[in-house]
Amino acid sequence: MIRRLVQRVQDRVQTLLAGKPRTRRAPKHIPVSEHGIDRSLVSRAAIRTCEALQAAGFRAYIVGGAVRDLLLGIAPKDFDVATDATPEQIKSHFRRAIIIGRRFRLVHVMFGGETIETSTFRALGAGERDTDEHGRVLADNTFGEQHEDAARRDFTVNALYYDPTRQEVLDYHDGVRDVRRRRLRIIGNPEARYREDPVRMLRAVRFAAKLGFEIDPATREPIGRLAPLIENVPAARLFDEMLKLLTSGHAVGCIERLRAEGLHHGVLPLLDVILDQPEGERFIMLALSRTDERVRAGKHIAPGFLFATLLWNEVLSQWKARVARGEHRLPALEEAIDRVLEVQTEKLAIQRRYTADMREIWMMQPRFERRHGQAPVRLLEHLRLRAGYDFLQLRCDCGEAPAELGHWWTQFLHADSQTRTQMAAQRPASAPAPRKRRRGARRRAPESPQPVALSTQGEGNREP
Repeated sequence: MIRRLVQRVQDRVQTLLAGKPRTRRAPKHIPVSEHGIDRSLVSRAAIRTCEALQAAGFRAYIVGGAVRDLLLGIAPKDFDVATDATPEQIKSHFRRAIIIGRRFRLVHVMFGGETIETSTFRALGAGERDTDEHGRVLADNTFGEQHEDAARRDFTVNALYYDPTRQEVLDYHDGVRDVRRRRLRIIGNPEARYREDPVRMLRAVRFAAKLGFEIDPATREPIGRLAPLIENVPAARLFDEMLKLLTSGHAVGCIERLRAEGLHHGVLPLLDVILDQPEGERFIMLALSRTDERVRAGKHIAPGFLFATLLWNEVLSQWKARVARGEHRLPALEEAIDRVLEVQTEKLAIQRRYTADMREIWMMQPRFERRHGQAPVRLLEHLRLRAGYDFLQLRCDCGEAPAELGHWWTQFLHADSQTRTQMAAQRPASAPAPRKRRRGARRRAPESPQPVALSTQGEGNREP
């Protein structure tokens, strides 16, 4: 008995020294009368996933942020399930299921257009965990018990398990209490948990801004000191996290939180762009606030348009510098775009399909200045006209481009064919001088396209 007591004390000391979270083997069982979750907000696909695994003799629960949102009365966008079944066992019980992941093996269970990410309970001990010299976990596929899985999760409000069959919540770390107090608290030693996965620092800021939670003082304290660890995170994962942050519906709040917590300057390339350009901050904040409005309204967000706004001021400054050195405007813009994208894609893995959209939006801007003759008519045929026009409106609204330019294009896009011909025949006072044409056969003027139905309310955030 004494030997057993000594062993428990030794295990506890080793856990504290290693920064591992303290495990609570028996959770609190919170009935529906206390937690008040509305089952109608729960995805039918998530319920079916749990029911199928439970019918096969396994334990299965809806877990993570979905449970947190349900407790707040918010309909979750995504649902995850955790179970004691292995990935192979999970896959065998569903007609459409695939095993994915290298760092963490998961199963995507598909019902129609909905995908339920299903994982096996993870062990808390080191086991087969592969880490780098900074303590970041590279691979971990050691399965364990549910209480270990709960201790492995990042924040107490995300370590909650909801059984849709019995309609009860299993709470190992007082996460329900923290949800009610609107407090974000990390599980275990904050510094050790951030070293395991530096992205947790960004997640803390995103959750606090999105949910209106206060970050617990002990959870907040190491963030400023450990911010440089984010440089060790793969660029593709950083891109995904930044995209989540900027499309959370609280991008402006997230940027303010990142500043407050010291996660800036040299940590994230795009964050440096946002915070280190005072002359372009108004443009960027206006773009982010309109993006937030679209997200809250349930409208689609085009990442290419969003990243085009974030990097525009850098493109603009290089473009102006090249023109000042005597380069022609369009070739100078192309060179500026090439240089900016070359630098940013090395630091942050922006996908090629997004950079293609960004390039077209940027290259369209000088074309909006040509409003005489057939130039505006030909621009109507551009596939990215909607996005380019909305980008122009942002420039006008923040004072970078003349308001008269945006007003002219709004009238032109909504006009009929005859009115467009009249508008294009009148040279605006601010229009650039016409280019001298070379001698040769006269080109036939194209027919004027039909009016384009465009909205001025951020339609560039929609994929054409």
